[in-house]
Amino acid sequence: MPIFENGKIRVDLDEKGYLLDPEQWNDKVAQALAQDEGIDKLTEEHWRVIDYLREFQEEHNTAPMIRILCRETGYTLMQIYDLFENGPAKGACRVAGLPRPDSCV
Repeated sequence: MPIFENGKIRVDLDEKGYLLDPEQWNDKVAQALAQDEGIDKLTEEHWRVIDYLREFQEEHNTAPMIRILCRETGYTLMQIYDLFENGPAKGACRVAGLPRPDSCV
């Protein structure tokens, strides 16, 4: 089990780089994971995606399909890739502290 460290942030990740314990997630962990994804600072646009992913995960116990994510956030898939270079699953879900999605987020 890999450990991710960034400054004072130290969290357990699975073999794919996703947070193992959702209780470890907070805004500072999100920022540290974002930096690991090449995002210097999370903007309001990033947080719109992150917050939606977290709310959907909490309600449905899964990540949303990409078309739902786009519709509900108002962003196109291209805009999400502009925000999260590694895409909605590897980038956005990882920063949001969600488990690795099974479906095509």
